[in-house]
Amino acid sequence: MATKAKSAAAEAQEHTAIGATEPPALTKEQELEAYREMLLIRRFEEKAGQMYGMGLIGGFCHLYIGQEAVVVGMQMAMIEGDQVITGYRDHGHMLACGLDAKGVMAELTGRRGGLSKGKGGSMHMFSVEKNFYGGHGIVGAQVSLGTGLGFANWYRGNKNVSVAYFGDGAANQGQVYESFNMAELWKLPVIYVIENNRYAMGTSVTRSSAQTDFSKRGISFNIPGEQVDGMDVRAVKAAADRATKWCREGNGPIILEMQTYRYRGHSMSDPAKYRTREEVQNVREKSDPIEQVRARMLKNGWAKEDELKKIDADVRDIVNQASEFATHDPEPDPSELYTDILR
Repeated sequence: MATKAKSAAAEAQEHTAIGATEPPALTKEQELEAYREMLLIRRFEEKAGQMYGMGLIGGFCHLYIGQEAVVVGMQMAMIEGDQVITGYRDHGHMLACGLDAKGVMAELTGRRGGLSKGKGGSMHMFSVEKNFYGGHGIVGAQVSLGTGLGFANWYRGNKNVSVAYFGDGAANQGQVYESFNMAELWKLPVIYVIENNRYAMGTSVTRSSAQTDFSKRGISFNIPGEQVDGMDVRAVKAAADRATKWCREGNGPIILEMQTYRYRGHSMSDPAKYRTREEVQNVREKSDPIEQVRARMLKNGWAKEDELKKIDADVRDIVNQASEFATHDPEPDPSELYTDILR
């Protein structure tokens, strides 16, 4: 068995090889948009981590730091009416969908102005207005629900697509494959985005998965799949364009394996001792999604250092305002305990 297993460092080398072929270039406007959106997620999550450490956020809290290119690149290919559903590492997805940072942060602190009125917390937020269908705490549950959203689009005969995000750990859940079967059987417009950050809750994919190429997980259902450099927003956008076109043309579901990396532990209580600091630092230095965009814009002359610093300052201001709101907004009235429940 020891000879079959790969080290995380070896996987990191394989990951960088995915980006060996230069993906299609983005325009100046697209690069700037991606930079700002990814930076907003990064700064928001950094602030959330600080607030959790101060005891201002309770319960579970799963940060998206390092994975920002996945959801930002996917959103760049989506149109009005397309739906998004994900698991509990959901703050970045909500911000990318256009949800107000104040509402997201207020939900983390359990305040009235939170997206779920302070009753859902980090893992359970929702917005019909932005076609964001959660934040789900049950591992893999969102895959079946996302398939249902795809069924609704198919039934209504529209051209919308459901995007169901889940991780490499959730990819081993049984309901995922039941969903695959139904989606392909009825040719439902669903994009299954597997965010492979390589460690699930703390176990390397080489130790937990017989098939570590997650793009092949749909083979027995005739669902095509593609491995994508999830650290490069250009590669994600290009793959998302192909996938949405595939679904909108009535070809059924498709799988996108985003090979990405989270810099922090699985949750705030995870010290991440299953990997070395050197490994994390190596990914930060060579593959950071935000730094890649920043370097390209400077190289192309599309932005100057002071302009990028201004973007960062504006983003920090948004996050600081969200933090201020989330710590001063009133807590829910006790009567809210009896609302929004099935009887």
